[in-house]
Amino acid sequence: MMSNTNRVYRLAKRPEGTPDHDTFELSEEEIPEPGPGEVLIKTLYLSVDPYMRDRMRDSESYEEPWDVGDALKGAVVGEVVESNGARFDEGDVVTGELEWAEYATAPGPVLTEVNPELAPISTALGVLGMPGLTAYFGTRDVAQPSAGDTFVVTGAAGAVGSVAGQLAKLQGARVVGFAGSDEKVSFLEDELGFDEGINYKTTDDYRAALDEAAPDGVDAYFDNVGGPITDAVFTRLNTDARVAVCGQISLYNSEEVPMGPRKLTQVIQSRATVEGLLVSDFEPRFEEATKQLGQWVASGDISYRETVTEGIENAPDAFLGLFEGENIGKQLVQVAER
Repeated sequence: MMSNTNRVYRLAKRPEGTPDHDTFELSEEEIPEPGPGEVLIKTLYLSVDPYMRDRMRDSESYEEPWDVGDALKGAVVGEVVESNGARFDEGDVVTGELEWAEYATAPGPVLTEVNPELAPISTALGVLGMPGLTAYFGTRDVAQPSAGDTFVVTGAAGAVGSVAGQLAKLQGARVVGFAGSDEKVSFLEDELGFDEGINYKTTDDYRAALDEAAPDGVDAYFDNVGGPITDAVFTRLNTDARVAVCGQISLYNSEEVPMGPRKLTQVIQSRATVEGLLVSDFEPRFEEATKQLGQWVASGDISYRETVTEGIENAPDAFLGLFEGENIGKQLVQVAER
C-alpha cells in the first residue's frame, strides 16, 4: 500500500569540513505525480557515495553542486508504481539517478531496467552498477595490469576497490590493497584473494609496508584515497607504471587542499602515466561491462559484499559512515521492500 506522504532529504546547509546531521533535512511532502512520459518510482535501495560530498560545495566540480534546499540525489533502485506513457510498466524494477526520497518521478529514457533474475537487485548499485563499472574501466582501460605486474589499490575494501583488485587478479597480477581495519584486511586476503592487505591505520611507515608487500615495485596503481598513501606509492612506481586516479576521499572534507611533498619527480623518473578516471566517459560500453561483470559474479570469479542500513531516516548515518570507513563493500540504504 502506498504511503500518503513522501519523505525527501534536502540539503539544509553547506557543510564546513566534515558534514554532520545538521547538513541534512528530512521533509514530508506530497507524493509527486508523473508527467507525460514519466514514471513514479518507489525507492527500494538508495546508494550513498563519497563523490556526493563535492556536490555539497558551492564550487565547480565534475558534478553540478546542489543548492541549499535542493533534494539530494544519487543512484537508486526502485519499483515502478505508476507509468504515464513511459516504456516501463507497473512492477518493473529500474535504476537511475533520483532524489533521496521514498517516491520520485523520472522520464523513462534516464532509467535502466534491472533484471531481478540476473542477481539481487541491490547489485545494480554496487558490483553491477556504477562502482563495478568504475572498477572495470579503471582497471582494464586505465591501470591495465597484466600477468606478473604488481597492482596496488587504495580503499580496497570499498565498493570500487574490492572489484578493482579482483579484476587485476583475473589478469594475473599480484594485488596489494590498503584498507582501514584488520577485519577489512582479512576480507581482502581471505574472501577476495588479494595477495597482501595493509591496514593503513596501524601502519606507521607506508613506504616500508610497500617494500614488504610489493618488493618488486608497483606497476599499476588504482587510487581512491590520495594523501600520504599515494605519496608513498609514487616513490615505488616502476618504469612505465600506470596510475588511475579515481577518487581522493582523504581530501573531500578538507576546506583547503593540503600541500604535501612534491611527487611529480617520481613520475619523471618512472615515466609513469597518470590518468584521471570518470566512469561516465565510458557510457557507450556500459552494457558490455555489465554483462561481463554479471558473468564473473555468477561464476564466482568476483565476490562482493554489501553493508545495508535500514530506513531512509538513517541515510545520513550511512553517508557519514563512509568517511569513517564503517562499510565493507558497497554501502546501501534499504528504504522499502519490494
